[in-house]
Amino acid sequence: LKITYRSAWFMAHRIRYTMSQEPLSSKLGGVIEIDEAYIGGKIRRHVSQAVKPRQRQQDATQPLKNKASVFSVLQRGGRVQSQHVERVTAENLKPIVQQMVAEDAHVMTDRSTVLAGALMGRKHGQVNHTAGEYVRREDGVVITTNTIEGYFATLKRGINGVYHHVGKQHLHRYLSEFDFRYNSRKEKDGDRTLLAIKGVGGKRLMLRDSQRTN
Repeated sequence: LKITYRSAWFMAHRIRYTMSQEPLSSKLGGVIEIDEAYIGGKIRRHVSQAVKPRQRQQDATQPLKNKASVFSVLQRGGRVQSQHVERVTAENLKPIVQQMVAEDAHVMTDRSTVLAGALMGRKHGQVNHTAGEYVRREDGVVITTNTIEGYFATLKRGINGVYHHVGKQHLHRYLSEFDFRYNSRKEKDGDRTLLAIKGVGGKRLMLRDSQRTN
Protein backbone atom coordinates (compact mmCIF):
# COMPACT_ATOMS: atom_id res chain seq x y z
CA LEU A 1 0.00 0.00 0.00
CA LYS A 2 3.05 2.27 0.37
CA ILE A 3 1.83 3.86 3.58
CA THR A 4 3.60 4.60 6.84
CA TYR A 5 3.71 2.17 9.75
CA ARG A 6 1.52 4.56 11.76
CA SER A 7 -1.15 4.59 9.02
CA ALA A 8 -1.08 0.79 8.72
CA TRP A 9 -1.35 0.44 12.51
CA PHE A 10 -4.35 2.77 12.62
CA MET A 11 -6.04 1.06 9.66
CA ALA A 12 -5.64 -2.34 11.36
CA HIS A 13 -7.23 -1.00 14.54
CA ARG A 14 -10.16 0.42 12.55
CA ILE A 15 -10.70 -3.01 10.99
CA ARG A 16 -10.61 -4.64 14.44
CA TYR A 17 -13.14 -2.08 15.64
CA THR A 18 -15.60 -3.28 12.98
CA MET A 19 -15.19 -6.78 14.41
CA SER A 20 -16.22 -5.75 17.93
CA GLN A 21 -19.41 -7.44 19.09
CA GLU A 22 -22.57 -5.62 19.99
CA PRO A 23 -24.02 -6.35 23.44
CA LEU A 24 -25.57 -9.82 23.37
CA SER A 25 -29.24 -9.73 22.38
CA SER A 26 -29.71 -12.84 24.50
CA LYS A 27 -27.56 -14.54 27.11
CA LEU A 28 -25.44 -17.53 26.18
CA GLY A 29 -27.08 -20.79 27.21
CA GLY A 30 -26.55 -24.52 27.01
CA VAL A 31 -23.07 -25.73 27.93
CA ILE A 32 -20.73 -22.85 28.73
CA GLU A 33 -16.98 -22.98 29.33
CA ILE A 34 -15.42 -20.14 31.33
CA ASP A 35 -11.77 -19.44 32.04
CA GLU A 36 -9.19 -16.70 32.37
CA ALA A 37 -5.83 -16.29 30.65
CA TYR A 38 -2.85 -14.01 31.11
CA ILE A 39 -1.21 -12.25 28.17
CA GLY A 40 2.28 -10.75 27.78
CA GLY A 41 4.03 -9.08 30.68
CA LYS A 42 7.45 -10.65 30.21
CA ILE A 43 9.91 -8.90 32.51
CA ARG A 44 12.64 -7.22 30.48
CA ARG A 45 15.78 -5.69 31.88
CA HIS A 46 18.72 -4.00 30.22
CA VAL A 47 21.80 -6.17 29.92
CA SER A 48 23.63 -3.78 32.21
CA GLN A 49 21.07 -4.22 34.99
CA ALA A 50 22.15 -6.74 37.58
CA VAL A 51 19.31 -8.80 38.99
CA LYS A 52 19.46 -8.95 42.75
CA PRO A 53 18.66 -12.33 44.37
CA ARG A 54 15.70 -10.80 46.20
CA GLN A 55 14.31 -9.41 42.93
CA ARG A 56 14.71 -12.77 41.22
CA GLN A 57 12.80 -14.43 44.05
CA GLN A 58 10.05 -11.80 43.81
CA ASP A 59 9.73 -12.38 40.05
CA ALA A 60 9.35 -16.13 40.69
CA THR A 61 6.64 -15.67 43.32
CA GLN A 62 4.68 -13.10 41.26
CA PRO A 63 4.66 -14.58 37.72
CA LEU A 64 1.41 -12.77 36.75
CA LYS A 65 2.39 -9.37 38.11
CA ASN A 66 2.85 -7.60 34.74
CA LYS A 67 0.48 -9.68 32.64
CA ALA A 68 -2.91 -8.59 31.27
CA SER A 69 -5.92 -10.63 32.42
CA VAL A 70 -8.41 -11.91 29.84
CA PHE A 71 -11.78 -13.39 30.85
CA SER A 72 -13.70 -15.39 28.24
CA VAL A 73 -17.12 -17.01 28.10
CA LEU A 74 -17.51 -19.68 25.41
CA GLN A 75 -20.72 -21.39 24.38
CA ARG A 76 -19.83 -24.91 23.32
CA GLY A 77 -20.57 -25.17 19.61
CA GLY A 78 -21.44 -21.45 19.51
CA ARG A 79 -19.87 -18.09 20.26
CA VAL A 80 -17.12 -16.74 22.46
CA GLN A 81 -16.91 -13.30 24.04
CA SER A 82 -13.77 -12.03 25.75
CA GLN A 83 -12.78 -8.95 27.65
CA HIS A 84 -9.79 -7.51 29.43
CA VAL A 85 -10.32 -7.25 33.18
CA GLU A 86 -8.04 -5.34 35.52
CA ARG A 87 -8.25 -7.85 38.36
CA VAL A 88 -9.55 -11.42 38.30
CA THR A 89 -11.72 -11.56 41.41
CA ALA A 90 -15.11 -13.14 42.07
CA GLU A 91 -16.49 -9.67 42.74
CA ASN A 92 -15.34 -8.38 39.33
CA LEU A 93 -16.37 -11.47 37.35
CA LYS A 94 -19.82 -12.07 38.84
CA PRO A 95 -21.57 -9.13 37.06
CA ILE A 96 -19.96 -10.17 33.75
CA VAL A 97 -21.29 -13.71 34.19
CA GLN A 98 -24.75 -12.39 35.10
CA GLN A 99 -24.78 -10.22 31.98
CA MET A 100 -23.57 -12.88 29.54
CA VAL A 101 -24.65 -16.32 30.82
CA ALA A 102 -28.23 -17.61 31.07
CA GLU A 103 -29.38 -18.68 34.53
CA ASP A 104 -30.09 -22.27 33.39
CA ALA A 105 -26.74 -22.74 31.61
CA HIS A 106 -24.44 -25.58 32.64
CA VAL A 107 -21.08 -23.90 33.27
CA MET A 108 -17.72 -25.72 33.09
CA THR A 109 -14.52 -24.41 34.72
CA ASP A 110 -11.33 -25.64 36.29
CA ARG A 111 -10.98 -25.73 40.08
CA SER A 112 -10.40 -21.98 40.40
CA THR A 113 -11.90 -20.69 43.65
CA VAL A 114 -12.35 -17.28 42.01
CA LEU A 115 -14.55 -18.73 39.26
CA ALA A 116 -16.43 -20.85 41.81
CA GLY A 117 -17.22 -17.67 43.75
CA ALA A 118 -18.41 -15.87 40.61
CA LEU A 119 -20.67 -18.84 39.73
CA MET A 120 -22.17 -19.42 43.15
CA GLY A 121 -25.75 -20.69 42.87
CA ARG A 122 -25.37 -21.86 39.25
CA LYS A 123 -25.14 -25.35 37.76
CA HIS A 124 -21.39 -25.77 37.76
CA GLY A 125 -19.08 -28.61 36.74
CA GLN A 126 -15.35 -28.57 37.45
CA VAL A 127 -12.29 -30.48 36.26
CA ASN A 128 -9.22 -30.81 38.45
CA HIS A 129 -6.21 -30.07 36.26
CA THR A 130 -3.85 -30.37 39.24
CA ALA A 131 -4.85 -34.03 39.59
CA GLY A 132 -4.42 -34.61 35.85
CA GLU A 133 -8.18 -34.58 35.16
CA TYR A 134 -9.12 -32.81 31.93
CA VAL A 135 -12.27 -34.63 30.78
CA ARG A 136 -14.94 -36.67 32.51
CA ARG A 137 -18.57 -37.64 31.95
CA GLU A 138 -21.28 -36.74 34.40
CA ASP A 139 -24.92 -37.68 33.72
CA GLY A 140 -24.14 -37.96 30.01
CA VAL A 141 -22.51 -34.52 29.82
CA VAL A 142 -18.82 -34.07 29.02
CA ILE A 143 -17.22 -31.94 31.74
CA THR A 144 -14.15 -30.22 30.25
CA THR A 145 -12.62 -26.83 29.54
CA ASN A 146 -10.65 -28.09 26.54
CA THR A 147 -12.62 -25.95 24.08
CA ILE A 148 -11.84 -22.66 25.77
CA GLU A 149 -8.25 -23.77 26.44
CA GLY A 150 -7.95 -24.30 22.68
CA TYR A 151 -9.29 -20.80 22.06
CA PHE A 152 -6.73 -19.33 24.46
CA ALA A 153 -3.95 -21.29 22.74
CA THR A 154 -4.92 -19.71 19.41
CA LEU A 155 -5.14 -16.26 21.01
CA LYS A 156 -1.71 -16.49 22.64
CA ARG A 157 -0.13 -17.98 19.51
CA GLY A 158 -1.51 -15.12 17.45
CA ILE A 159 -0.41 -12.37 19.82
CA ASN A 160 3.04 -13.84 20.54
CA GLY A 161 3.75 -15.14 17.05
CA VAL A 162 2.19 -12.44 14.85
CA TYR A 163 1.93 -9.20 16.82
CA HIS A 164 4.75 -9.93 19.32
CA HIS A 165 3.80 -7.05 21.61
CA VAL A 166 0.34 -5.72 22.48
CA GLY A 167 -0.16 -2.85 24.91
CA LYS A 168 -2.77 -3.39 27.61
CA GLN A 169 -4.59 -0.25 26.44
CA HIS A 170 -5.15 -1.86 23.00
CA LEU A 171 -5.76 -5.46 24.08
CA HIS A 172 -9.56 -5.18 23.86
CA ARG A 173 -9.35 -4.59 20.10
CA TYR A 174 -7.17 -7.63 19.55
CA LEU A 175 -9.66 -9.66 21.58
CA SER A 176 -12.40 -8.40 19.23
CA GLU A 177 -10.37 -9.73 16.29
CA PHE A 178 -9.82 -13.18 17.75
CA ASP A 179 -13.41 -13.46 18.99
CA PHE A 180 -14.58 -12.56 15.48
CA ARG A 181 -12.32 -15.17 13.93
CA TYR A 182 -13.67 -17.86 16.26
CA ASN A 183 -17.31 -16.85 15.89
CA SER A 184 -17.06 -16.89 12.08
CA ARG A 185 -14.99 -20.09 11.92
CA LYS A 186 -17.65 -21.93 9.93
CA GLU A 187 -17.96 -19.16 7.32
CA LYS A 188 -16.14 -19.01 4.00
CA ASP A 189 -13.59 -16.22 3.56
CA GLY A 190 -15.93 -14.14 1.40
CA ASP A 191 -18.81 -14.43 3.87
CA ARG A 192 -16.48 -13.60 6.76
CA THR A 193 -15.39 -10.44 4.94
CA LEU A 194 -19.01 -9.42 4.42
CA LEU A 195 -19.70 -9.92 8.13
CA ALA A 196 -16.83 -7.58 8.98
CA ILE A 197 -18.07 -4.99 6.48
CA LYS A 198 -21.57 -5.14 7.98
CA GLY A 199 -19.98 -4.30 11.32
CA VAL A 200 -18.90 -0.89 10.01
CA GLY A 201 -22.36 0.63 10.55
CA GLY A 202 -22.40 3.23 13.30
CA LYS A 203 -18.72 2.81 14.11
CA ARG A 204 -15.91 5.26 13.47
CA LEU A 205 -12.60 5.05 15.26
CA MET A 206 -10.68 8.32 15.30
CA LEU A 207 -6.89 8.38 15.64
CA ARG A 208 -7.08 10.23 18.94
CA ASP A 209 -9.47 7.57 20.28
CA SER A 210 -7.25 4.70 19.13
CA GLN A 211 -4.39 6.12 21.17
CA ARG A 212 -6.37 6.39 24.39
CA THR A 213 -5.98 3.87 27.17
CA ASN A 214 -9.45 2.43 26.57
